[in-house]
Amino acid sequence: MAEHEDGNIAMSRNDGEDDPNSYGLDSWAVARIISAADDGNKAALLNELDQFHPADIADLLEQINPNERRSLIRLIGEDFDGDILAELDEGIRLDVINLLQPETLAEAVRDLDSDDVVDIVEDLEDHHQEAILDVLDEHDRAVVEQSLTFPEYSAGRLMQREVVMAPEYWTVGEAIDYMREQDNLPGQFYHMVIVNPRLHPLGNVPLGRLMSSKRDVFLKSLVEETFHVIPVDQDEGDVAYAFNQYHLISAPVVDQSGRLVGVITMDDAMAVLDEEHEEDMLRLGGVSEDGSLADKAVDTARRRFPWLAVNLATAILASLVIAQFEDAIGKIVALAVLMPIVASMGGNAGTQSLTVAVRSIATKDLTGSNVWRFIGREALVGFANGLVFAVIMGVVGYIWFGGLELGLVLAAAMVINMLIAGLAGTIIPVLLGRVGVDPALASGAFVTTVTDVIGFLAFLGLAAVVLL
Repeated sequence: MAEHEDGNIAMSRNDGEDDPNSYGLDSWAVARIISAADDGNKAALLNELDQFHPADIADLLEQINPNERRSLIRLIGEDFDGDILAELDEGIRLDVINLLQPETLAEAVRDLDSDDVVDIVEDLEDHHQEAILDVLDEHDRAVVEQSLTFPEYSAGRLMQREVVMAPEYWTVGEAIDYMREQDNLPGQFYHMVIVNPRLHPLGNVPLGRLMSSKRDVFLKSLVEETFHVIPVDQDEGDVAYAFNQYHLISAPVVDQSGRLVGVITMDDAMAVLDEEHEEDMLRLGGVSEDGSLADKAVDTARRRFPWLAVNLATAILASLVIAQFEDAIGKIVALAVLMPIVASMGGNAGTQSLTVAVRSIATKDLTGSNVWRFIGREALVGFANGLVFAVIMGVVGYIWFGGLELGLVLAAAMVINMLIAGLAGTIIPVLLGRVGVDPALASGAFVTTVTDVIGFLAFLGLAAVVLL
């Protein structure tokens, strides 16, 4: 692939409205860009865009409406930067590709590293994949096609094939001379990978250590102590965890025979980590894979419908519990006023425990050796908070409705539900993880159901026994 060139990173220019310390495009810059596109002033448009990183321009394309996006891309024409494609959200990347002329697309893709090309084409339809692969030369196409044969979300899809390597017997001088003679080195790299004659990686030599050593020093004496080799079929989530856990900058990728086939760099691993965290947040909110701001309302509504249907089912279940105490509610109206408080407090407590549990599972901090200690802690936290709020709500119930027994019932139900909430918020995601279900995907509905049902059952059941 051609050398990857990074754009300049520009701080947003503050004109009184935006934060002067933030990065990216401010509202005035966006207005000038849109105005230049509307006026057909290509020189002014390119002058504005040249001041910003491709990631900021990608953000702009995602935020403006389709007509503005179409006008802007057509005016940019052959000057379209391929790095923007790599930064675009999948939701509009295909729209942008369709707007580019074939020759413009070809030039844009040729400037990208192999991992960026794989990231672009892996989610496209076959005919769109073929259109991009056709613009690559024979070698680059073979590299990308081989990467696409690896499992989705694996290290093989994440790695770049451009690797700077050297035999273990080379000296610093030989390595430097080799790099100076090459014209196809990656645009960015951090290590030289030391390999044996079978191309098995033996260690990483940092560029800083390489450049600060004398020419007659052997490379094998400069390798880093921390060295991790990534199997080509390893899940990308585990790759990101390794980078974060061991503070890696880059790591070689090997095939089943241990041969070096690529390298993963920190920026790609951290992008995966961000995607994993974003995905967990969306799933906890019941909007898994909810897309971007550019998605159509119909598509977004279709994706959210199943989660709303699940919530409807859980709400009906909670209502069936309430219906069992219809007579008690009819005789004591205060029960209808106070019972949402018990359920709501339990739901919030359960969500807190659930969030901590899902995060701990994702970061691998919650293991078989400490799971029961974690569950016990969250149950104790729920019980302690339940006692505090029981006293508060007991007093509120007594003062509000003038009944000591009602206040005691409310307090007891609060303790019971918040204790159960702490248990449910930890046990449910752990059990789901054990059976192979993503805890972030399904835990919320179960925890909400448990806290609603237990809250209503405890409050109304105790009221029926004590007050009637």
